[in-house]
Amino acid sequence: MYEDFLSSIAGVVGADQVLTGDEDLVPYGFDGTAVLKQRPLCVVFPADSLQVSGCVKLAALHAVPVVARGSGTGLSGGSVPVEKSMVLVLTRLDKILEVDERNLTLRAQCGVITKEVDDAAGRFGLFYPPDPGSMKISTIGGNVAENSGGLRGLKYGVTRDYVMGLTVVLPDGRLVELGNKCVKDVAGYSMKDLFIGSEGTLGIITEVLLKLLPKPQARRTMLALYDSMEAAAETVSAIIAAKIIPCTLEFLDRMTVGCVEDYAKIGLPTDVEALLLIETDGHPVAVEDETVRMRDIALKFGAREVKVAVDEAEGARLASARRQAFSALARVKPTTILEDVTVPRSELARMVKFIRLTAERHRLLIGTFGHMGDGNLHPTFLTDERDIEEMHRVELALEEIVEETLAVGGTVTGEHGVGLAKKVFLKRQFSEASYELMREVKRALDPRGLLNPGKIFD
Repeated sequence: MYEDFLSSIAGVVGADQVLTGDEDLVPYGFDGTAVLKQRPLCVVFPADSLQVSGCVKLAALHAVPVVARGSGTGLSGGSVPVEKSMVLVLTRLDKILEVDERNLTLRAQCGVITKEVDDAAGRFGLFYPPDPGSMKISTIGGNVAENSGGLRGLKYGVTRDYVMGLTVVLPDGRLVELGNKCVKDVAGYSMKDLFIGSEGTLGIITEVLLKLLPKPQARRTMLALYDSMEAAAETVSAIIAAKIIPCTLEFLDRMTVGCVEDYAKIGLPTDVEALLLIETDGHPVAVEDETVRMRDIALKFGAREVKVAVDEAEGARLASARRQAFSALARVKPTTILEDVTVPRSELARMVKFIRLTAERHRLLIGTFGHMGDGNLHPTFLTDERDIEEMHRVELALEEIVEETLAVGGTVTGEHGVGLAKKVFLKRQFSEASYELMREVKRALDPRGLLNPGKIFD
């Protein structure tokens, strides 16, 4: 019954850009989220916005669900297909179209790798601040669709803060352009913001216009080592209270430090309870001043040792302790479930302790790391999805962690999105009216529910 549809799609993108064989579909049946899998009807590789539009129009005509996908690095199941759906893989839209030095902007197709965006800006003495941990493989379109965060979020914010314009294919296939290069623009509704973080449920982002910043003249990196998580959390509060906003303020717990050292051999002591990675950037004089003040604060609030990088190369080596946390933890057991909750900064130490006690109570391995400066925690379950009984305990533990997060005023996701994995928790965070408002927006733009159905809510 799908022969006509597949033939029509091949007419848009070319027969060699359509996959339907079982063995070809398998790699596109999952993303970076553990356990979640579903084989689609077909996988299609459009080359530009017009081809994406053409594919979506045909899908609407034949009532075929559409799931957009970049590199497939999502951690909430946002790009996992639904049954009999068409997966649009957007990695062929991989061109940086313009770097505008006069307006400090960059225009790119959605399939450009995020690090390539930053590298392109760097050639003009500029930089793109959002730096999700997956930036070497994730695409900029996926980052916008998920409103990704990153290690520099404390000072520079998240992806939304750098999106000035979008080209979007709507669920009926129409192509719209939203936003522009104007620093000030209050004409009508800010429609682009509706699509940022919408996880592909309202439209398919095919081009992005990004704001760039002048590259900081200097950067210093330091590691502070602690015998208690509370001391690390107090250091974070004291740095903020001293009116210093570092560009990076990250932490690793004891288990994660041990895994990183075993994996990367950086020379970290494995008996510490917490490690803080702190980076400051800006004018060299300000950087030097903030480095000294933050080192003194860390020592005052109980750091066992503070290592300050002497140059950029050593800074990169120290920072690798944080950047390799996920890879290091993933070596421990067959299945790694990287979770994502955010709490007010005042609740960080309490939340980290709660996660540790929850792991003990359910006899689970959970390594925790994250963005301590903005309260974003990544409790990471090290498990084996083939062990049904252990996976049940993982579900119970996650339930308790999310409930505690909401109880202290937190949110169910800080940067990974809701997707399939978190939608059961979303309703608990919002009032009934707020939750229904989101559903009304979805119904208004996609009344037939064909665009990434089942994500965020049913």
